[in-house]
Amino acid sequence: MNETKWKVDLHSHTLWSKDCVTRFETILRLCEQRGIDRIAITDHNTADGALAMQALAPDRVIVGEEIMTTQGELLAYFVRETIPAGLTPEETIRQLRNQGAVISVSHPFDRLRKGAWQPDDLSRIMDKVDAIEIFNARCMFASDNDKAIDFARQHGLTGTTGSDAHIRPEYGRAMTQLRPFANDPEDFLDALQSATYIQRLSGHYVHFGSKAAKWAKKLGLQKRMWPGG
Repeated sequence: MNETKWKVDLHSHTLWSKDCVTRFETILRLCEQRGIDRIAITDHNTADGALAMQALAPDRVIVGEEIMTTQGELLAYFVRETIPAGLTPEETIRQLRNQGAVISVSHPFDRLRKGAWQPDDLSRIMDKVDAIEIFNARCMFASDNDKAIDFARQHGLTGTTGSDAHIRPEYGRAMTQLRPFANDPEDFLDALQSATYIQRLSGHYVHFGSKAAKWAKKLGLQKRMWPGG
């Protein structure tokens, strides 16, 4: 008998990220249309949007955050309050642990990302995190995801997969398939141990979408350019 599995997008953004204009209602509608059972909202350096969206859909949304540390970006799930950017990885992890969060590492070897990691820096925190993102749909070079998979295997780490969605076509492109889990970090982390994955790269065009969103926000044009989010 096949066990029921939820399709979970573990890396996504909303209009609370500086490079995204997608509204909560749009994302929830896309989840319904695309069979996304749970979605982690991991806006850049803030959990406030995720907390607000979870209030709209408590059974759909996992409160998360993507946090820029001094060495690279971390992903966190079941966050209760924002962790600021710019802290060391160790201090960021310490504050996340105080909240009981589950911690992964964002797109660790994406050669084009500001938030990528140097191998030595990543190795120093491997015993302090729960997982590593082994597939990010926004990576432009498939070999960068392959390097993350190899690193996870070498260090015995659990893998997470996510779309890193910023614009509408991206939500659900890459998902982690998990057994149904309770809305708490312990059961979620246990479910990750038997994860399977849906891994589809997004087209390169999606990067232009997030750059356009970033500039539109700077110029105050987002409502004119994306009236419906």
